[in-house]
Amino acid sequence: MAKLRVGVVSPEREIWSGEADMVIAKTVDGEIGIMPQHAPVLGVLVEGGVLRIKREGEGDLAAAVHGGFISVADDEVSVLAEVAELGSEVDIAAARDALDRAQASIEADQEDADAAIEAKRARARLRAAGEEV
Repeated sequence: MAKLRVGVVSPEREIWSGEADMVIAKTVDGEIGIMPQHAPVLGVLVEGGVLRIKREGEGDLAAAVHGGFISVADDEVSVLAEVAELGSEVDIAAARDALDRAQASIEADQEDADAAIEAKRARARLRAAGEEV
């Protein structure tokens, strides 16, 4: 069966690269599932989304992805994220603390845009780590 070649990078580093059977990402136009032989596409990733990489026989991966782009062409998927972190790398206690601080800030000031973004990022990190939010 055909496989996808996947690369996930941020400005700081390469997050992950390898072969996958399917990639699921949340774009500004909605969630997109990519399998081998997918039509070429370029999408804008949402702030605070979770990227899922399905790998038969090897276990699935999840990454918190905060903005950026996804590009698909010729069975190659490139995820160029502003910020990204594999679920296995998430410090769960720190992410919960960040979410609590952001929610407290939002409650104190309903129009705190920075706190809203922080809350989205913390929720995505927790979801990528397999935690309930």
